[in-house]
Amino acid sequence: MASLFDPLKNVFYHLGFFARTLFGVGRFIRNSQASFKILIMQILFTFVHAMGISTLLAVAIGAAVFVIGGPMLTMLNQQSLIYTLLIILIMRELGPLLTAFIVIARSATAIATEIAGMVISHEVEAYISVGVDPIEHLAVPRFLGVTISLMLLNIYFSIFGLVGSYLVGQFFSSTPLSLYFGSLLQQLHIEDILLSLIKSIFFGAIISIVAVIQGFSVERATTEVPVAGLRAVSGAFALCIVVNVLLSALYYVVF
Repeated sequence: MASLFDPLKNVFYHLGFFARTLFGVGRFIRNSQASFKILIMQILFTFVHAMGISTLLAVAIGAAVFVIGGPMLTMLNQQSLIYTLLIILIMRELGPLLTAFIVIARSATAIATEIAGMVISHEVEAYISVGVDPIEHLAVPRFLGVTISLMLLNIYFSIFGLVGSYLVGQFFSSTPLSLYFGSLLQQLHIEDILLSLIKSIFFGAIISIVAVIQGFSVERATTEVPVAGLRAVSGAFALCIVVNVLLSALYYVVF
């Protein structure tokens, strides 16, 4: 019987931890001198260091959409739909999800293993013994850093995906720059931008919270550290996919 309630207990625990982290954001902003460096380093690692792989992936996706979708739409005499397709795939759907996958692969593992190592080495106990809140000092800056970084990385991915599509398209047809981006802006709506940003914020919150919780979940053995990293990756992947489906479904219902 107890096992039946374990998933429900985990859900409430994650929600409670998330609420506790949100509550700590205000205190972190007011007293951020000690932990501000952690926030900056998290943004540097999660956003700046991931720009290279994001650029490559964004240009590849944009090129693939144009190369594959362009001829098919031309056969159907619907060439103008390529701009709608680019916005849907790059900005609304693939952009937020693929950048989330990049962050999960790099940052979720790093955060979970780093905090797990601190728990094993009793650093977290040392923080508590001197009156430092580990949630405010360890969880909040990583939560803010990952969420901010994922939102910026999503914007960066969308821009380079659309630019990459244009550059590759020049090998097949000499579309003027003004016509290309003018057509994109005509098909772009504010709800597309909002959905993309909302997804990135949700994904950033999910990835950071899951990674931190898995890091704190270890007990004594050093062998638990890589396990915490694997659980963080698998849990963040699953939750991001589920939330992506729900947000996309809600978008199509409302709009």
